[in-house]
Amino acid sequence: MLDKNGIAKRIAREVKDGYYVNLGIGIPTLVANFVRDDIEVEFQSENGVLGMGPFPFEGEEDADIINAGKQTITTLQGASFFDSATSFSMIRGQHVDLTILGAMEVSENGDIANWKIPGKMVKGMGGAMDLVASAENIIVAMMHTNRAGASKLLKTCSLPLTGVQCVKKIVTNMAVLEVTNGGFKLLERAPGVSVEDIKNATEGHLIIDGDIPEMNV
Repeated sequence: MLDKNGIAKRIAREVKDGYYVNLGIGIPTLVANFVRDDIEVEFQSENGVLGMGPFPFEGEEDADIINAGKQTITTLQGASFFDSATSFSMIRGQHVDLTILGAMEVSENGDIANWKIPGKMVKGMGGAMDLVASAENIIVAMMHTNRAGASKLLKTCSLPLTGVQCVKKIVTNMAVLEVTNGGFKLLERAPGVSVEDIKNATEGHLIIDGDIPEMNV
């Protein structure tokens, strides 16, 4: 199976030349480390940064330059900083081509739950609701199962929803899946993972059409 960096590396292949991309908290922030050098991409963070680069090397961090998850980041030449109102104007105005988010659950019809577990303290939904409501292309980066081994790709989400029928594609440590009208369509499997493994780890309806290739990561 893939680790978090492997998931991010696979998602980086979905980033196209000229894209403006929002990276959510968690695994998505790693995607900036793996984008091809021969394309130009602008990474946006909802706290007011456009032009994020990869994470800094140890000892080169600047505590004043952070992403929405309060991690220190680097910025590329031409990067800009602005207030949250401007940042969310970009998001709500649909100026972001691709949004990459983490999730706790995704349903087979594309619902996403990624902001609250009942009974646990949270600061609020943050910008996730704007991102899922405004983005036309959402990819989820997450583990296929939770720590107890239960599937996170469900028939119906059990946690409070962030957005409804908005997820287009999911990349997990086991597979790449597309959300279709009929359920999760299996596109690729992680190295060393069988189709049967993925079936056993997926609660929602899984569509398997022909031979499923192994991921190229």
